[in-house]
Amino acid sequence: MDFSPTIVEKLREKAARRAELAELLADPEIAADHKRYADLLREQGQLDEAARLASEMEALLVRRREANEAIEADEDEELVDMAREELGELDELELALDREIKTALVSDSELDRNKIIVEIRAGAGGDEATLFSADLFRMYQRFAEAKRLKIEILTSKSTEVGGFKEIVFGVKGANAYRLFRFESGGHRVQRVPSTESQGRIHTSAATVAVLPEPEEVDVDIKPEDLRIDTMRASGAGGQHVNKTESAVRIVHEPTGVMVVCMDEKSQHKNRAQAMRILRVRLYELERQRIHDARAAERKSQVGSGDRSERIRTYNFPQNRCSDHRVSQNFSLEQVMGGKLDGLIEELEELDREERIKNL
Repeated sequence: MDFSPTIVEKLREKAARRAELAELLADPEIAADHKRYADLLREQGQLDEAARLASEMEALLVRRREANEAIEADEDEELVDMAREELGELDELELALDREIKTALVSDSELDRNKIIVEIRAGAGGDEATLFSADLFRMYQRFAEAKRLKIEILTSKSTEVGGFKEIVFGVKGANAYRLFRFESGGHRVQRVPSTESQGRIHTSAATVAVLPEPEEVDVDIKPEDLRIDTMRASGAGGQHVNKTESAVRIVHEPTGVMVVCMDEKSQHKNRAQAMRILRVRLYELERQRIHDARAAERKSQVGSGDRSERIRTYNFPQNRCSDHRVSQNFSLEQVMGGKLDGLIEELEELDREERIKNL
């Protein structure tokens, strides 16, 4: 077999960039800039695998060229036979390497993030939508527990019926973003609410956003760009709610992004949580800007992650969960129980196929 010219070109580009980064990192001026040095070092690490594969590919290409030259020369029958045998072996080696290269080329460094923040917000449907948001949160709790991931609630707005208008939580552990990345978008539920006396099926909605949590060096937040207010918390929470100004509101004035945290009794803790969420949202704004600027890359992704894109319907009367990206149904009972592996495998395969098409 022959490697695709596109594959060869892309891999050589990455190997060349890896060599360029090695030179840049040796520059004392760059080493003195801690943020840039950290960024370049991370990029270099992400290209190590591509450089290794490029080296293996070049070695196989040399072997194939030499074997073909020996056959064309036709000077020694024994050498020609050896060259033909060599070509047969190379076909197998190159086929295996081709699969490995494609996997490496379509990988995304963002997928390796082990810390994410997930936001669930109730949409249309009133109380039923808030109850559905709570159901989604419990589904993710079960899924995270099965994958040995740690969940930490950062902020929430609960309702009297036991639902959530909004809940924001962190997830930490191996492959956190890779496992949760396909959950971003609109989720719709069809079921008979407990308050419905006529037994009529209602449709409600919630939106989910899955955001990789950046390190502090990834986002430069200037103190002068922040407006920080403290206030008395509202809602359930004990006596401190009415007696102390523990709630914190932070506004990033250049972008208008606002975060309010009031779940903790300590103003210091609420401020830390608010800054953590703010950092994630600002990082996501930059990611979205880059995403929008790369139309071809956008085509290679399964869904844009936009909250307005409806990705899944949970039909309780028929015990069916339909993911609209793969046009396939799954057991609602299993999905709500946090058993998302089959669904994720289908989405990963689709995503991989689309990325390969758009190399």
